Amino acid sequence: MTAKGMTSVSVSYEVRRQLNTLRTHGGYRSVDELLQDLIRQHRMARMDGSLGTLRARAKDAADVDVDHLVERLKLAPFRV
Repeated sequence: MTAKGMTSVSVSYEVRRQLNTLRTHGGYRSVDELLQDLIRQHRMARMDGSLGTLRARAKDAADVDVDHLVERLKLAPFRV
């Protein structure tokens, strides 16, 4: 994104230019609206990943043999 010898001012200008280009191509009214949508999309993607993990754990819990678990609990050194 940055070239050798670019100053912080030129980097800032380049970032603003790219954000404005993305805003224009995406049909957003402002850069703030673009950034809010990007953040929302990122959060949704993270939640989808968490949901996949949760589904896998729920499936693992559903696949537990209850009779075997009860038999194992009967062997516990404490009262169940």
